[in-house]
Amino acid sequence: MGAPKGRTKAGGRKKGTPNKQTAEFRETVRKLLEDNSANVGRWLSQVAEGDGTDNGKPDPAKALDLLCKLAEYAAPKLNRTEHVGEDGGPVKTVTTFKLADLE
Repeated sequence: MGAPKGRTKAGGRKKGTPNKQTAEFRETVRKLLEDNSANVGRWLSQVAEGDGTDNGKPDPAKALDLLCKLAEYAAPKLNRTEHVGEDGGPVKTVTTFKLADLE
């Protein structure tokens, strides 16, 4: 049986820490990309230039999409942060200009 309601859990991973399998998977993908960096560049060029797609037509958008998908494994997405002002309202900014006398 778990801890009573309202109590915090003792032990375990800290929030945001990946489990062992996730860390191992990311490391495997990172190593695969690192070992094939020259090939990945060539493959993306083939897709963009047209001799690496199913239909043989140039498809730079598809090459960019593939690059974005690969990038997620090398550099994880950052969480979005919403900035709010007082009482959850919009952030207020004040811009001040000073005129200098150049004479």
